[in-house]
Amino acid sequence: MKLTFRWYGENDPVTLEKIRQIPTVSGIVSAVYDVKPGEVWSENSINKIKSQASENGLEFEVVESVPVPEEIKLGTRDADRLIDNYCENLKRLSKAGVKCVCYNFMPVFDWLRSNLEFKHSDGSNSLAYNEKDVLKMNPLKSELSLPGWDESYSKEELKNLLKEYENIDEEKLFLNAKRFLQAVIPVAEQVGIKMAIHPDDPPWSIFGLPRIITNEENIEKYLNLYKSEANGLTLCTGSLGANPDNDMVEFAKKFALRMPFLHLRNIKITGEKQFYETAHPAECGSLDMPNIVKALVKGGFDGYVRPDHGRMIWGEVGRYGYGLFDRALGAMYIKGLFDAVK
Repeated sequence: MKLTFRWYGENDPVTLEKIRQIPTVSGIVSAVYDVKPGEVWSENSINKIKSQASENGLEFEVVESVPVPEEIKLGTRDADRLIDNYCENLKRLSKAGVKCVCYNFMPVFDWLRSNLEFKHSDGSNSLAYNEKDVLKMNPLKSELSLPGWDESYSKEELKNLLKEYENIDEEKLFLNAKRFLQAVIPVAEQVGIKMAIHPDDPPWSIFGLPRIITNEENIEKYLNLYKSEANGLTLCTGSLGANPDNDMVEFAKKFALRMPFLHLRNIKITGEKQFYETAHPAECGSLDMPNIVKALVKGGFDGYVRPDHGRMIWGEVGRYGYGLFDRALGAMYIKGLFDAVK
């Protein structure tokens, strides 16, 4: 197991100098952020991240993420060109020593929350989701500033995009994913990169849009679209665990050898399609973190792990879900669990 930490580049208030001081963190998880999704990343940009990490004694072996453009998910005429670009990015990343690429196949919206500063009784705050609040929101008006909304699309772009997805159901999304995998996985095999699909967050349909990485059956189906060790899963316990029907311990047992990458975090389920994010320890939320790790170790997991979506504590202000302090505590909790199980 290699313990890693997400870094959003030079504009991230959590600097590499700070990350390197977290005990046993061996590397960063990052990406090129100044290129439009679907376009080719420059080798200079990739190598710059590697050099910056190396100067701080850190590896750069995991990318999160190489975004999959909407044209690929929709299966438009431009999909083949963009898939070719995606394959070129994998080749360039491999040259720089990247061994794992996390990505998602979520239409339009990435991870979605209804509250970015849910207040906890101890004075901290975190991300939260309440389906009732989400249903009151009109994505075309963008009442709230949420990831994937007004940050990524103009109102007109979003309106047109949602219109295009009216003809895409789960089955068509799976077909477009298969087209993507059939082109990308052979390249990943060739260059020694493991692809790791991230679950949908939350793991259910949003605004009528199809979502396919939501449960055990669908994950098995996705991994079988192209059978290869290079076609793997990013197990994000907080994403899949938001649905209590998804047993994270069983997921860890079943997919331990198909997961090159893990996001270990905890959530507190407070109702149907309602939860908030908590500190990482088991007693803080609804997920059985020790037995998840126990199942991973017994199942032979030997990949990359990072803490995820920490609270804002001790007065810290920064990128929602990605402050330093609580994620550093989470990293130490994760390391302790793996050491204890081993």
